[in-house]
Amino acid sequence: MHILLIFVDGVGLGADDPAINPLSAAHTPTLWALANGRKWSNETGRQSSARAEFVPTDPVMGVAGRPQSGTSQAAILTGINVPAQLGYHFGPKPDEATRALLERTNLFKTVVESGKTADLINAYPPRLHFDINRGKTLRSSIQHAAWAAGLPMHTVEDLMSGDAMSEEWTGKAWREFLGYADAPLYTPLEAGRKMVKLSRRYDFAFFSHWLTDIIGHRGPFAGGVSLWETIDAVMQGALEVWDDSEGLMILTSDHGNFEDLSHGKHTENLVPTLIIGERKAEYADGLTTLAHLTPKILQMLSLT
Repeated sequence: MHILLIFVDGVGLGADDPAINPLSAAHTPTLWALANGRKWSNETGRQSSARAEFVPTDPVMGVAGRPQSGTSQAAILTGINVPAQLGYHFGPKPDEATRALLERTNLFKTVVESGKTADLINAYPPRLHFDINRGKTLRSSIQHAAWAAGLPMHTVEDLMSGDAMSEEWTGKAWREFLGYADAPLYTPLEAGRKMVKLSRRYDFAFFSHWLTDIIGHRGPFAGGVSLWETIDAVMQGALEVWDDSEGLMILTSDHGNFEDLSHGKHTENLVPTLIIGERKAEYADGLTTLAHLTPKILQMLSLT
């Protein structure tokens, strides 16, 4: 049993309106098939298909206001209703109280301390490492959880060697925006296969994607449609090499945003959780909020 958790920032389940919702406008046959042929929207509901369980999941967790990345990501990785414990949603980066919770307990930390292996399989550019090390910027909740577990943030060298991946999977951004002309370049299908194969090195692997949230805040709409179609192709490649008997592949998000480009704000919409693997129904049973993800992963890994 091993688990690959694919985190896609800022994706909620909104109106099935192709004028404002990239999920509605994009052609994504792989994602539709995993939800019984349904588009992902606020009308999809809980779905069980041949390969997947699709579970609309609550990111608000009883706390007034729009969910934010810092506390929602911490809830995903601690199994604690962090907004309720702190009394507020906060982000994008974790505040001091959220960081303290992540340092006390988180999924990476529990897996590693149990003697199993875990990794955040993203590569991060030198400038981000530099800014973190000199205190100019904070780690995200995801990065902070991995750091608290003693895990490295992968570097450009890891990207080049194939031991980590670009956050948009293909490596195109490293070539076009970061100046690494020789960065590995994958088609979306190849990137999905690569992600699964890389995840097999660990009992628990986490892949973090954030460009959906950037487009949710800034647009453009056409870029959102293209990105969601890329994610569909990545998942197609992943499914081609994923053996349902090997564990669970889970995709989830922290809050809504990308699903409504009529504004640049977060939403209070439910977010999608997609579970693939033979034990998908067992994992999905009783899953209603982001705080349920970690306890169920620990159960699947026989750590509770």
